[in-house]
Amino acid sequence: MAAAEEDFEFQLQQEEIQRHHQEHGDPFTYTDPDDGTVYEWDQDKLAWFPKITDDFIAAYQANYGVAESTQQQTASTTQQQTQQQQQQQKKAKKELKPGEKRKANDPEWFDVDEVKNTNVYVSGLPTDITDDEFKDLMQKCGIIMEDMETGQPKFKLYRDQNGQLKGDGRCCYLKRESVDLALQILDNYEFRSHTIHVEPAKFQLKGAYNPALKKKKKKQKKQKNMQERLLDWRPERKEPLRPKHERVMIIRNMFHPKDFEEDPLELNEISDDLRSECEKFGIVKKVLIFDRHPDGVASVAYKEAEMADAAVAALNGRWFGGRQLNVALWDGVTDYQIEETDREREERLKKWEEFLDLGADIKKEDAKVKKEDATETTRRTDMASSSTAGESTSDGGKTEG
Repeated sequence: MAAAEEDFEFQLQQEEIQRHHQEHGDPFTYTDPDDGTVYEWDQDKLAWFPKITDDFIAAYQANYGVAESTQQQTASTTQQQTQQQQQQQKKAKKELKPGEKRKANDPEWFDVDEVKNTNVYVSGLPTDITDDEFKDLMQKCGIIMEDMETGQPKFKLYRDQNGQLKGDGRCCYLKRESVDLALQILDNYEFRSHTIHVEPAKFQLKGAYNPALKKKKKKQKKQKNMQERLLDWRPERKEPLRPKHERVMIIRNMFHPKDFEEDPLELNEISDDLRSECEKFGIVKKVLIFDRHPDGVASVAYKEAEMADAAVAALNGRWFGGRQLNVALWDGVTDYQIEETDREREERLKKWEEFLDLGADIKKEDAKVKKEDATETTRRTDMASSSTAGESTSDGGKTEG
């Protein structure tokens, strides 16, 4: 009974295949009406097998995963490619001669990134325009970049072979936003009866590559500091800054080195007196006494040069300790410090010890004198007390008689 049913189903399948062949004209393929699987007839095995197509492989991998053999094949292919690259590198190294370095890529010109390009090209300028006029004109739209080597603003007026201005120029801004602003404001702007035209600068690289013309890389930290300084708000000074050495005042003929040999403490007294007097003209930052200089030199450093000017005008020619002072600003070069020799140092230390010993002796003498004075005072007090007691006794005897 079961065999009869199998034969019946087989007969139905064969009829379905026969009908499919008649409709499609392909006797070697068959599509299952239930799941849509396409079967292909194998003449050698005399059986139907699923036809291998891209859709069939995708469905199979989705249901059962990727075969291990496929993964191994992919890994093997990648490994082979890596080995081939390593072999090529080793081969290139072997071809090099001893001491020969691998050649780098041929140098070539590089393009300027439009986003980072902060240069503008200006045309239609008067042929008699000056650098200051061009600078003032371009500063209307932003801060001009400064050259990190020279510190000068980066702009240029183009000239012909004869050195005459051509009426065009280039300006480099600090920020890209200034370029857009210049295009909006200065393009078709009337300047001294001339209509100027502004556009982003374009650099055309001509000729073969020349490494000597390539711009050297600057330190990023230095460039960053320069940008921060330009963007920082600082009040402008009405007058140019004066050199720092003009804040220092030099005073001559203020003392003699032998004065400190007799009394070393006089050095501190002179320093204190000098500071007190000089503070009348401004803020004093430092006072130095060059005690070994034969001209009796002292220096006073002020916070501002104008303070030093006022002190020089007031103190020059005045008298101090019986000496007439010679006061002037420091030239920034002369060194008034005099180093002492070993012999002079030994003599100075010896005199200092003698001075300390003398001070100790004076203290001992003072203590001795004070002790003697106290003893004498006590003796006199005792004598006075004895005399008073004697007189009292005598008066009592007379009264009794």
